[in-house]
Amino acid sequence: MKTAILLGATGLVGSQLLKLLLDDPGFSKVKIFTRRSTGIKHPGLEEHIVDFDIMENWAGNINGDVLFSAFGTTLKKAGSKAAQYKIDYHYQFQVARIAAENDVKDCILVSSPGASPKSKVFYTRMKGELDRDMAKLGFARFRIIQPSILSGSRNDSRFGEKAGIYVMNALSWIPGIRKYRPVSGEKVAKAMIMAYEDELSLPIVIYGLEQLHQMAEKHRS
Repeated sequence: MKTAILLGATGLVGSQLLKLLLDDPGFSKVKIFTRRSTGIKHPGLEEHIVDFDIMENWAGNINGDVLFSAFGTTLKKAGSKAAQYKIDYHYQFQVARIAAENDVKDCILVSSPGASPKSKVFYTRMKGELDRDMAKLGFARFRIIQPSILSGSRNDSRFGEKAGIYVMNALSWIPGIRKYRPVSGEKVAKAMIMAYEDELSLPIVIYGLEQLHQMAEKHRS
């Protein structure tokens, strides 16, 4: 019976992943670290309401078998590139660093297509820097999931994102655009669990959108 650590439990992917992990017989405990309560009551859930700027106060609790990291925000919601970088890069990297130091063996990270530290686009450059730096932390198995634009119900309304989803769905039949078609938060969550359960011995594996869809279909639920 495994203990999962989940970062981003109130987000689109993280909330779906939390439900799947709590229903998964392979996990006896799910630890979440969040700024606000999920409101979920479950015997297998260990919820920590934390201040991400003072991680030293709760670093000892970041232990278990696998870290699922699905933390993130938008530039509009963060208010500035510096604030978004702090949430998307700094918070995730620091939690992952502590997890590795606490002997957590596996890490599954939600990234972005086109992520590269050399990208001229702020968002994909930030994601690429996170992928690169987390890969150096020494996890026995590090898995990177690269979904396209996410579809699903959110607490906050994002008109531009909804319009983008509509357009990409409409154009998804075009071969060059198909790889960027929208994917649901639930499918990404299922793919994250399947990435953890894969039997590949490689220390680092990156899964693109097509692989994500295939893994999600294999999920037992």
